[in-house]
Amino acid sequence: MPTDVVGRFLAALGPQQQEAVTSRPQEEQERLAAAWERELASDDELDTLDELSPPAAEAEAARRVLDREG
Repeated sequence: MPTDVVGRFLAALGPQQQEAVTSRPQEEQERLAAAWERELASDDELDTLDELSPPAAEAEAARRVLDREG
């Protein structure tokens, strides 16, 4: 399991999304990963989902970030 934020963000994405994000510059990947971390930390709905399934919460946060900022 990746320990850096970009690696964890990429792991939360599906294969097509991973490919789309990894084709971007490193700075953009870091910006998206930081937004993903903020989404995980700030959304109460994700807290509840995280208790049931942490990978599902991470994937949902990643989807939201890409929908909003990607």
